[in-house]
Amino acid sequence: MDLQALAGLFATTYNADPNIQKAGELQIRKIGAQEGMLTAILQIIASDSVDLSTRQACSVYLKNRVHTAYIVDTPTTRPEQVPIAQSDRDALKSAILRVLAASPSRTITVQLGAILKDLISHDFPERWSGLLDSINALLNSGDIREVGAGCVAALECARAFRYRQSKDYLPLIVEKVFPTLVTIAGGMLNTPPSAAQEIPSMLHLILKTYRTSLIVNLSVHQQSAESLVPWGRLLFQVVNLSLPSNAVPENEEEREKSEWWKAKKWAYATLGRLFHRFGNPSQLPSPMQKEYGEFANHFVTAFAPEIFKVYLHQVELYISKQAWLSKKCQYQIFQFFTACIKPKSTWILLKPHVDSLVSNFVFPQLCFTPADQELWASDPVEYLRASIDEYENVSSPVAGATSFILSLASVRTKIAFLPMLNLVNEILRSNAAPPQKFGALNITAALGPFIMRHPEVKGSMEDFMMRHVLPEFTASEPYMRAIACEVLGTVVKHNLEWSNPENLILHSNAVATALDDPELPVRVQAVLALTHMVTAYESVRTAVSPRVGEVIRRLLKLSDETDLDLLNSSMESMVEQFQDELLPVATELTGRLCESYLRLAREGLAQVGEMNLDNVDIDTLLDTDEDKVYGAMGVAKTISTIVSSVDTNKEILRQVQEVIIPIIRFTLENKLIDLFDNMYELVDSLTFKLASISPNMWPVFELTYSLFKSDAIDFVDEMLTSLDNFVSYGADVFKARPDYRQKVLDIYETAMTNKDFGDSDKINGCKLAEAVLLNLAGHIDDHLQSIIKIGIDNIDGGNTYTFKLANLIVLINTVFYNPTAALHLMENYKPGAARLFFDTWFKAINTEDKLPRVHDKKLSLLALSKLLEMEGAMIPPSLREGWYGIVGGALVIFKSLPQAITKRKALEQSLIDEEDEDIDDDARYLNLEGEDDEDVWDEDSAYLEMLANESARLRARSEKPTDPGDDVSEESEESEIEEELGFFSFIDAINPYTTFKHALLAFQIKNPALYQAATTVLSVEQQTVLMEVMSLAETQLPAQ
Repeated sequence: MDLQALAGLFATTYNADPNIQKAGELQIRKIGAQEGMLTAILQIIASDSVDLSTRQACSVYLKNRVHTAYIVDTPTTRPEQVPIAQSDRDALKSAILRVLAASPSRTITVQLGAILKDLISHDFPERWSGLLDSINALLNSGDIREVGAGCVAALECARAFRYRQSKDYLPLIVEKVFPTLVTIAGGMLNTPPSAAQEIPSMLHLILKTYRTSLIVNLSVHQQSAESLVPWGRLLFQVVNLSLPSNAVPENEEEREKSEWWKAKKWAYATLGRLFHRFGNPSQLPSPMQKEYGEFANHFVTAFAPEIFKVYLHQVELYISKQAWLSKKCQYQIFQFFTACIKPKSTWILLKPHVDSLVSNFVFPQLCFTPADQELWASDPVEYLRASIDEYENVSSPVAGATSFILSLASVRTKIAFLPMLNLVNEILRSNAAPPQKFGALNITAALGPFIMRHPEVKGSMEDFMMRHVLPEFTASEPYMRAIACEVLGTVVKHNLEWSNPENLILHSNAVATALDDPELPVRVQAVLALTHMVTAYESVRTAVSPRVGEVIRRLLKLSDETDLDLLNSSMESMVEQFQDELLPVATELTGRLCESYLRLAREGLAQVGEMNLDNVDIDTLLDTDEDKVYGAMGVAKTISTIVSSVDTNKEILRQVQEVIIPIIRFTLENKLIDLFDNMYELVDSLTFKLASISPNMWPVFELTYSLFKSDAIDFVDEMLTSLDNFVSYGADVFKARPDYRQKVLDIYETAMTNKDFGDSDKINGCKLAEAVLLNLAGHIDDHLQSIIKIGIDNIDGGNTYTFKLANLIVLINTVFYNPTAALHLMENYKPGAARLFFDTWFKAINTEDKLPRVHDKKLSLLALSKLLEMEGAMIPPSLREGWYGIVGGALVIFKSLPQAITKRKALEQSLIDEEDEDIDDDARYLNLEGEDDEDVWDEDSAYLEMLANESARLRARSEKPTDPGDDVSEESEESEIEEELGFFSFIDAINPYTTFKHALLAFQIKNPALYQAATTVLSVEQQTVLMEVMSLAETQLPAQ
């Protein structure tokens, strides 16, 4: 292959002329599958004579080609996805490390690293046995570029297997490569730190590699002193390393990103991970005790105290301004201190320093800083995101400091809680500057849920609000007005009761004034506080009621300005509180929300469209559009709340529906998959509440089918309830449209026959088929054969009984649809199929809990009743001998039906009770019991224990060899099948008792001999049940 011509072709891909660029891309796609192509591209990347941009374009192409086609699963291969030739695979593996060592830029190194990771994950160790020796050769070469390449390769090895539960490949990599890494890193630290980037870059990679290897497991080698001691020594050296000013940038933002501080961050993170996951015996989940118990006991006594000592020293240097700490490092320190709170052994170390740490390390983080002021002035929306969006800044020191005091308050309440409040009061009573007062109120807002549950404190909060919060509503500093709103909202949300109504009026008036504040963050905090107040206090709700329309409009404006999800939640609460008042403006409000939704959706689309997807990693892609997606999700939830609030007024609901349909269509047409769940929830809610399908909604059905057949085949679960409603409430249209019937049954057939679909997807397909059979009586005769064929083929299929039952229910529905046709079609498809179906059905009838739900039992009774009404001549010969058993089977179901109905009603009541139950347990917030310094095992610990147990169970099951003779469905039996309380059908209104009585009479007339046989064999108990059924039929009891 002509390398010069190929390089020229790749050069066209970044040509300024889009026509030339497009032509080049098409030509590359045309020749991309040729053998030798990837080998040639690798040579271009390695060639110093080729322009850097061209080499970069080649590296991006190579990364994508390897990622999508190195290992191709033939059944799921796309037409353009041609597997890579073996000669190119061999060439890649033989040259990749050498090319990596010669990489001319970081960008190309990143692409080559991603390629290497894919090669390792697919071929190591079976098809690349010499990899680790090659990496060690690079690391030991003494050439700085080769050592750097070895560090990159070691990291990609760890990344390739970092999430692997089984301990197969990563321990081998650790044992063979990590001793070399730690030796090299130790040697690097013998050189005084300087501005040169080679050493800190490699050190950063080495520490990141070690930390990456700890995500799931800690290998036996890593637990040994042979590994732990040198790595521990290295980590402590890096943490303690003093960096001269000439080794790092002067600008703090640049310093944060420097390689030296990245290395330090990974050292802090690694020590924290070792303690938190593996070295903390009091919090170690029981499934991990056997593997890590001994290590944890050693680590907590030999290493944890030293980590604490080193971290405390670094904090003291930072507080005294003798040293600087990056924000990421501060966060990691807070994480470690937080992990030290529950175990007795580390709490005893931490306890003497808590007051000092809170005063000198936590409190400054929560004060209003010059950086906060700069951000407030330059970008108030970003300030709001950083200060109130819990997902926006999860690894900041502010988040770490907040987590630390929250953990102190909940875990060591008796010792740490009141001193923290004393600190707050001291600052507020002193003549502190506004930034410090902000910090004290910030702590109050964070601890608000705990304050309002503490028996000694909550009673004094009204006085606190009057003294320290109300005056700040008129402060000259806008950030003080904002924090006043936040504190008020927090304590109100957590049940502040006012002994003096005038005090409540003063605070509500202050919030009303803040709604008109010139500063955006103040207005946002005010509207959040007002939301809590109208929810908590009837008097405030009454006062707001006349002007709620204006409040909602302000909320909409703020939401559009900020895209904060919290404002969507606030909107939902307001809509729920003022349903009647908002009814006249529901359509207008929905229209405004739909405009916001479309704006966010379009901006998200534009962001993705503007990106060069060939040159971006998935994390960047996710970070780019997730804000807009989450914002659109929040708006969609608010729209759902409006739909629920107006469902009693069908005319307004119809108007609201017509406003919503365009955003549903926009989302589906533009394939905004992340928002499909929200849109199908709206479709389901609208069609169900209106019990009809409007003409403008039918294009949504057509789009749904098109998406199912293309990009959204995995969204059967999200689509199901909407599809069910289309069939149930649009039956007349389906009866008139053969193409619609074909589409919906094609979804069922695809779900049942696609080999990539699991039981849950097939169950959804079965539910859809049942909807068709129940609602389109007499109109799917042409499809009955295919439904029966699929049902018979799957009668023993699946891995769960839930699927087996769903498939059986479809076959029972075919009998209910047309018993004569169904039985004969079964026999026509496969002789003996009707008998197989009956045997399966009656086995379920005669086995407890195999037809567990009321619907299963009623459908079976109605289908059995139809069978009793058949003409004797139409009964298939293979079934005639056992036909008399139908009566006995029906009586078995009748005997268990009342209990099933009672169980369903109990479940309905329990759900109502759960909604009414107050689950706000003070014990979840405060630890006022037990010994002061003992180990603490709380809800979070129990949750981690549960996750570890479940992970161990799933891992054990996946590792257990399967005996071909085992019944997989029994081995993987799922939990009890519960009633589907949201499922409704027309058979709910049919009385099974009267239906069966009439069918039995018809049976007696049409088939007297079989009737005689059926009633003669009944036991005394069955005869008693029959008499009860007849008696209930006489009294015309309702179906339920």
